[in-house]
Order: sequence, then structure tokens, then C-alpha cells
Amino acid sequence: MKKVLSLALLGATTSVFALYAEHASLYKDPRIMGMGGANVAVGTYSTSVFSNPAGLATIKKSHGFVVDVLNIGMSGSADGASFAQDIQGVDTSASDATTQMTDVLKKYDGKNIHIGVNNYTSISKNSDAFAWSIGILQAADINFMTHTQGGSQAFLATSSRAYGGVVLGIAKPYETDYGRLDIGLSAKYIVQKSYEGGISIGDLVSKDPATTLQNRLVNSSGLGIDLGLAYRPWVDNYWHPAFGLSVMNMGSIGMGGVYGGQPMTVNAGLSITPEFPVFSKFVVAVDYVDMLNANKLRLYNGTNANGSFTYTDYNENDPMKRLRVGVGMGLVDTSWLALTLNGGLYQSAYTAGIDLEFLLVKLNVATYQEQIGTSATSITDRRYMVRLGLGW
Repeated sequence: MKKVLSLALLGATTSVFALYAEHASLYKDPRIMGMGGANVAVGTYSTSVFSNPAGLATIKKSHGFVVDVLNIGMSGSADGASFAQDIQGVDTSASDATTQMTDVLKKYDGKNIHIGVNNYTSISKNSDAFAWSIGILQAADINFMTHTQGGSQAFLATSSRAYGGVVLGIAKPYETDYGRLDIGLSAKYIVQKSYEGGISIGDLVSKDPATTLQNRLVNSSGLGIDLGLAYRPWVDNYWHPAFGLSVMNMGSIGMGGVYGGQPMTVNAGLSITPEFPVFSKFVVAVDYVDMLNANKLRLYNGTNANGSFTYTDYNENDPMKRLRVGVGMGLVDTSWLALTLNGGLYQSAYTAGIDLEFLLVKLNVATYQEQIGTSATSITDRRYMVRLGLGW
């Protein structure tokens, strides 16, 4: 695994790189991703600051201070584990190391491989006056795509980063004659080290890839401000409808244009929470994110003589990549045990998840499918997430 992580940030001298179209994000909560990624009008969690800060106002007041620590999460593609194992299994000291590595890359030709690790530690509270949250994010996001042109010209393309920062959020509810309006504001300061470009066969079989790594890293940072609204016109209605609107990363967390930049997005959502006696909670939500098509499709063209890469960003407006639908069903909710089943649709593919809380231990498991290409050029990547942490 150490070899794979190092290779994620290496350079190359090949001439054609990968086509990526994954929408920018900073943190994906498995509780939300299991529910189709729909959360703009739902809230409930401290991680609502990554979709709509107004959602902090729906954190349960009865929980008092909500503390989540050591929330260690991992995510990976369906082929991620076998890819890492096969790369690690190549004997780089052998005379046929290049042939071995080429065979491995051919096995995964055209597939996108994702490996992610993260930790979001936070403390939140919803009081009578307002709700607030303070969080610290640490994460690594590693993506590979294999392109084999035959023989020793086989290579990997990568867009990878290690990043972290501080997230602050606040939300206040207002009772009006026409319903309840929640207004939220959050700020994120993020620093990162990243690399995007190619990895040659020579890099893959070199004895000291870490040396190349240190020379290719790009340092960047950014500050983003988020504004969100959530409107509940009929608080006492059986269906408890809610409408959400958020503007995330106002001014954009540009990161100097390198991988990891967060464009400003406008997002809308609606949800209903009907009262079914058989469930402790039942939520149905629909989101349409990035309404102004701020996310771009990046095509890597090649490398310059000095080793730096070049790319072109194209407009990408696939509506199905922006539609999210989710259902959450709470089966048990007591002071010592809570169990929720989630399901939904994310970018036209199914999602599923299980959230379990037992005393101070929280376990979240989810699966979703990321669309790396477009509706015209489909490149799908089924991913699996698990997060284990302590909280109260």
C-alpha cells in the first residue's frame, strides 16, 4: 500500500492522459451517500456543512453537545484492493519488471481506481438561540486510470491529493407566519498537497519513487464561504415538507486551478418526513446539485519539456450526474442503540447504506457509483465506504 500511495503523486513523460469528470467534493459522509447523497433539505448531521449549513438547525436539541471523534473512514473502488495488491506484487528488481508491470496495467485498462481515507472530527450543538459546529478535516483522495498503448508505453494517469483544514458553521431558525426558515453560514479553510498527471512505466519500477514524489508535489490552499436556507412551510403537517437551497464555496476554493479546487455551486433540494409509527424516522429527499454547471470536464493533454502537465477544462452539463434521490428508514432509536437503513439513486445508479450506533461506537457502511465520464462517454466506478468512530 505504501508503494501505491507514493505512486499516486509521481510524474511522467507520456503524451496522452486520462479524462476525468468526477464532481468536486471535500467530504462524503457515508450516512448521506447511502441515501443517494441527498441532504440539501434534510440536514441532521454536523457534516451538513458540506451540502447546506442551514441543516445544522435540525440537529436534535435533546442530544446536547454532539461530539464525533476518531471518525476514521475509508473508501475504495470495487477493483481497488486487487489493483493495489497486483502493483505491490511486481518485483521491481527483476529483469522483466517492465513486462510484469505492463501486464498488471493491461489487466485494469480503462478502469478508474479510487482509494480514499479521511477523518472528520467535530463538535456541534443546537440550542434554543442557534446551532453551531466546529470541525477538523483530514483526508487523502487518490484516483488512478490505466491507459495501455502497448508494450513499455503503458502508463497510469492520476489525480490525487492529501488535504485538511478547519470548518466552522452556524445556523439560526426563524419562526414566521408562513413557516420556519433556517439560515446557515459556514466557512472552510483548506490546505493541500496534490499532483495530477501521468505515471510512466519507468516511474512504476524505479527503486526510489519517493524522490520523484517530493519534486512533483504542488502546495495550495483556499478559503470558501457557504450560505444555506431551509424552509419548512408547515411544521405541524403530517408530511413535514422542507425545501433547501445552498450556495457553496462562494468565490470558489480555487486551489490555483490544480486538482482539488472547489467551484462555487448552487444546489436545491426537497424532502418529506412523514410520521410512520413503524419507523423511528422516515425521510425521502431529492436534490439537484450544481445547478449552474460549475464543474468542468478535465482533459490532460500531455507534459511540457520541464515536466509540468497541461490540460483543458471543458463544460460538462450532464443533468443525471446532478440528480440525487434518497430514502432513510430509522428502525431503532434509543439512548443506547440506533439503527438506520438507507437507499437511493446517485448519478443514475443505486446506493445503499447501514448506520449503526451502539453506546459510544458509530459504524457507517455505504456503497455508491461515481460517474467519471458523461452521459455520452460512460465511465462508472462502484465504490464502497466504511467509517468507524466514537461519538456521543
